[in-house]
Amino acid sequence: MKRVIGIGNALTDMLVNLESDAVLKRYLLEKGSMSLVDNKLQTEISKSVAGLPYSLSLGGSAGNTIRAMARMGCETGFIGKVGPDTTGDFFVQALENLGVNPVIFRGKERSGKCVALISPDGERTMITHLGAALELTAEDLSAAIFDGFDCIYIEGYLVQNHQLIEQAARLAKEKGLQVAIDLASFNIVKENLDFLHRLVEQYVDIVFANEDEAVSFTGEDEPVNALQAISELCDLAVVKIGMRGALIKHGGEVVHVGIMAAAKRVDTTGAGDFYAAGFLYGMCNDLTLRQCGTIGAITAGKVIEVVGTTFGEEAWDDIFRLVKKVRNERYLF
Repeated sequence: MKRVIGIGNALTDMLVNLESDAVLKRYLLEKGSMSLVDNKLQTEISKSVAGLPYSLSLGGSAGNTIRAMARMGCETGFIGKVGPDTTGDFFVQALENLGVNPVIFRGKERSGKCVALISPDGERTMITHLGAALELTAEDLSAAIFDGFDCIYIEGYLVQNHQLIEQAARLAKEKGLQVAIDLASFNIVKENLDFLHRLVEQYVDIVFANEDEAVSFTGEDEPVNALQAISELCDLAVVKIGMRGALIKHGGEVVHVGIMAAAKRVDTTGAGDFYAAGFLYGMCNDLTLRQCGTIGAITAGKVIEVVGTTFGEEAWDDIFRLVKKVRNERYLF
């Protein structure tokens, strides 16, 4: 694996720092979940938190992963759909500025947006109106899109469109690509369980899941048992277990990698996306499972120190310094 193309919802993120979880209770939002809402409800919730600190950034789960990989020096591409508006223009230009090959289609609706409500403890609850991102269809995809790539990284949030996600996986496999998927959110796994099982069994080589997603996907209460169950369906399984790190299984090899302690846990938005970025970076550089997992822990540990998924050169310099140590096998958890 050397070159990775992602497919996901092309979104702009609005990140809001909450003073309490009152707004979650008011709108019956399950803390830590991702909910798809219409434009009216998203606007209403946005108005209810007006006046609180917020920031805007390029978002989307797979988009976060691909952008981070590009920043780390990997050859990447991204497939998505935006609206005929300035937000869509911004999205395409931002990808190009990062060196990501944009395979961006234009829809009729306004570009999608995700409002991430960040609780005081750093947990994020996402309220997403997909807008034009929802207009990406299986018919938009062609085999030629995957020329020059070795792996497709599929955002689990796309699972609302079974035809699209299956078409992407099928075309990629026909072109000889590996298929990786992140299971995205436990509630989405529950709602699409049969389809996800079939997808993984037929097409997927690599599965990323956190503990809740792994439990929902397998029905196993213990992470190690969930890891085993997932590994029976694909080549490589990664189960992230919060502050305890991650469990990784490939063939007969099982590795437990700890976390990198964050200076301050500010916002968990993008932690899983950046973990996948670090892990796939390791795979693109032919590193060991432990090295891949360690770099994933490093990138995830850095992103939770800031609000959103964008940080400065100093943080990136620190990441590159630590990655260099990992590649020299002098810094392993």
